[in-house]
Amino acid sequence: MLLASWILMIIWLAGIPVGIYAFGHAATQRADAFTAADKMSKPVWLGITGGGLAVLALFRGPITIFWIAGLVAVLVYLVDVRPKVTEVQKGSSW
Repeated sequence: MLLASWILMIIWLAGIPVGIYAFGHAATQRADAFTAADKMSKPVWLGITGGGLAVLALFRGPITIFWIAGLVAVLVYLVDVRPKVTEVQKGSSW
């Protein structure tokens, strides 16, 4: 049982830097890139990633439903929004 506790602690600790990265990335992108990528606006994504980060930091352990919701929020940004916003800002690769 002790091993499971350590694994959950590592998962919890890994979630916080992921949230920091997601919020930091959203904060440093141009506002028009979000709408050009057909995503919600920059302030909305700052709220989602910032709220997700706050939940990841405040709710101890990945066993709470709030912690899972916070992790899902930042992962949606990283997996879906970040690549499209980055692609819009790079422009055409031709």
